[in-house]
Amino acid sequence: MAFANRGGSTWQLKTRSLTLGVRTRVMGILNVTPDSFSDGGLHLDPANAIQHGLSLLADGADILDIGGESTRPGQSPSETPATEQARVLPVLAGILEVQPSAILSIDTYHAETAIAAVQAGAEIVNDVSGFEWDDAMAAACARLACGVVLMHTRGRPGEWKHLPNLPQQEVLPLVRKGLGKRLQHAQDAGVARSRILLDPGFGFGKAFEANYPLFAGLEALRSIGQPLLAGVSRKSFLGRTLSDLYGGSDAPIQARANASLAAMVAAILGGADVVRVHEVKSAVEAARIADAVLAAVPA
Repeated sequence: MAFANRGGSTWQLKTRSLTLGVRTRVMGILNVTPDSFSDGGLHLDPANAIQHGLSLLADGADILDIGGESTRPGQSPSETPATEQARVLPVLAGILEVQPSAILSIDTYHAETAIAAVQAGAEIVNDVSGFEWDDAMAAACARLACGVVLMHTRGRPGEWKHLPNLPQQEVLPLVRKGLGKRLQHAQDAGVARSRILLDPGFGFGKAFEANYPLFAGLEALRSIGQPLLAGVSRKSFLGRTLSDLYGGSDAPIQARANASLAAMVAAILGGADVVRVHEVKSAVEAARIADAVLAAVPA
């Protein structure tokens, strides 16, 4: 069985850098929203969110990804940047007050929020639209000179249920072409390649079984020339795959932890440099084993 050779690279952030390739970097998810698909409302209170973020860091997260607007399937994005900032900025400030060395990422497609968060201490902008949903975002990130994650998405969350199904053989070429375009757009705006990670966008406009070719094709996505981030934690396609074990219904969100770990390890062995997860401690341990496997791959 062939495993990835991730090589080594350096991800330039706002004020520091992260080495990639030798050890998988774990990004902990901190949703400060009332309606995210798996944890909406759990961390809407700033004090609760700060404590949860600090717990994720204590469990071994290399990065915290803080988001103030849900992009769950069926959701039509509607939050204003002001509402989003009111949710995330107090949490960002509170975490940095306790742990100034923490590497924080802002999960947003709003340029206004990206600017406010980076000015408040975030090192990374994680844009699920790959700079598509706000025309000002690419130039803003170039000026901010921060780390960037560009995700591939097909349509918007409110459209996903109505998109035509993708034949499996079309998934990888579509995502590869789309990520290449987003990378070129970012570079044309002045974002340095050393600051950019690419994310194939598991579940973002790819329904259920259409996600599995992405695992099998991560090597082809790496050939674009950028490190990769994979976010598969608790995704609905995992619940669908387990449905025969749950009486024909999709496995509920709270029953997807093992599947999330299995999918995460598959992504690492396929070449993902960073993984985005809800349960950090188990992810750190599983990633350590996957990294040991990759370390045994002949150069």
